[in-house]
Amino acid sequence: MCGRFSLTATPQEVQELFGLEEIEDFPARYNIAPTQPILIVAGDRRRETGDNRTDRRALLARWGFIPGWVKDPAEFPLLINARSETAAEKASFRAAMRHRRVLVAASGFYEWHRPPKGSKQKSVPYWIRPRAGGIVAFAGLMETYMSADGAEIDTAAILTVGANREVAPIHDRMPVVITPENFSRWLDCLTQEPRDVGDLMAPAPDGSFEAIRVSDLVNKVANTGPEVQAPATDAAPVDEPADKPAKRASKPKPADGPPDQMKLF
Repeated sequence: MCGRFSLTATPQEVQELFGLEEIEDFPARYNIAPTQPILIVAGDRRRETGDNRTDRRALLARWGFIPGWVKDPAEFPLLINARSETAAEKASFRAAMRHRRVLVAASGFYEWHRPPKGSKQKSVPYWIRPRAGGIVAFAGLMETYMSADGAEIDTAAILTVGANREVAPIHDRMPVVITPENFSRWLDCLTQEPRDVGDLMAPAPDGSFEAIRVSDLVNKVANTGPEVQAPATDAAPVDEPADKPAKRASKPKPADGPPDQMKLF
């Protein structure tokens, strides 16, 4: 799964990669957690016939997907991830997979290697980033939720897939990565049905990421500076993947803060 990630690129770099006409300024964020606002790119801006400008737009969404049919978000599970293999059939994600596919801008993500069940050892955090640096685009789903009083909030989840070679020793899942040449296909919800983009929901190629063991500073949401990505002083090489990577049993926890899930800030 993906429970924390980072976006430290400049707004100009994000604008250039995603082909955006405009983007609001934003600070570097080193420890993005569930229920916080995340930057997503949608391809649903309406243009008049003959208008050749891009249909992509950048917007903020709450990281925690809320289907439109939910009556009380406070009683609904926190959906930060969706399994790519089953999202098109799940009631929570089916409509978004067909109509509201988005891209999530990131500089990398964090994952925790869990010790064997019953062990007294602590989970070990890793910062997993593109080996070549730069920005990576995660496949995402978006839903605009309307509460009973008419208030609207954009919400999102990140699609996951089985891990590649670099991530497998740490966890058995990773975010789906969409490469720039496939941005248009993924965002095109008018002509590209879920089955037409199924080939894009595959593990990132082996060798495209590197995993860096970091300290447990990243465990606390209040730690938001670049120090959370510094290599751990006692870091050891990541073991080669076993035949069957250990599965993560615990469920994601929301970020520290007020329980009102409808607030972005």
